[in-house]
Amino acid sequence: MNLIDGIKGNRFAVFGRAGMDMFADPIGTKSEDATTFRADLGGSSANICAGLVKLGAEAALVTSVSDDAVGRFCVNRLRDYGVETRYVRAVGGEARTSLAVYESRIDDFQNVIYRNGAADFQVTKADMDAVDYSAFSALITAGTVFAAEPSRSATFRAFEHARTAGLPVIFDIDYRPYSWPSPEVASEVLTRAGEASDLIVGNDEEFGFMAGHIDKGLEKARALAAQGRMVIYKMGEAGAITFAEGQEIRTGIYPVTAVKPNGAGDSFMAGLLASIAQGHALSDAVLRGSACASIVVSQPGCANAMPTTAELEAFLASHPGPTV
Repeated sequence: MNLIDGIKGNRFAVFGRAGMDMFADPIGTKSEDATTFRADLGGSSANICAGLVKLGAEAALVTSVSDDAVGRFCVNRLRDYGVETRYVRAVGGEARTSLAVYESRIDDFQNVIYRNGAADFQVTKADMDAVDYSAFSALITAGTVFAAEPSRSATFRAFEHARTAGLPVIFDIDYRPYSWPSPEVASEVLTRAGEASDLIVGNDEEFGFMAGHIDKGLEKARALAAQGRMVIYKMGEAGAITFAEGQEIRTGIYPVTAVKPNGAGDSFMAGLLASIAQGHALSDAVLRGSACASIVVSQPGCANAMPTTAELEAFLASHPGPTV
């Protein structure tokens, strides 16, 4: 199955973490000054799942959570959003589901992430062997899964199963330095994952990191695309460049008043894929992904802020339009 056909199948197996988000309330409050926090689902892959389902796709998360109240909270919220959880395994011992404590503010934004002994790194090859790949049309993974064992080897095993089943692999680089033993290991492993993927999405810093220097990121993206992949190179406020079938498509962003910076990439991925699945042209799908990112940064929270199709259409109808 080729990449676009796989995306149009609209049934995604998503690999990576679920976590709990706690964000200070009301908007503008610093975490250290807060007396009230709101809690919801977080974690990049779980956010992508929630975003996809809200936009009409089917998504199953493949991960591990701690066998405790926080892990169960995440599973319950996944189910509330309509995400398939049969491949979410609870693990005992000292492993813990990750926690992000952040704020709805741009100035001096703080995001404190607790990932000591992260439960999602406990995913095993046996977990990957148990997935029914025939039930899906594409595989999505966020790069954090490759930061530690056994999750790293397990996810590469999932890539092999996807290839055997004819599923395209979609890779969100999602580089988080604090999760990795060293930048050198991260660069090597993320490059290997990119080379095993059909669609790579990342920002200029992430591609620059893979290339060994920020100035070489665009060159790295072009090189990966030249080998037959689709590559989306995001540049923040400067928009994005999509490399596909020998073309370079430049798209802008939808300016909004942001209340926080996080969650944009997860929403972009969900909006991009759901829009391709709905039959939108590639450039339009990238723009719709950008619109989803703008919607999320303009509201508190991440999973809860992911737009539905109706909310996305309403935003596009009322917004003056993208830059570029």
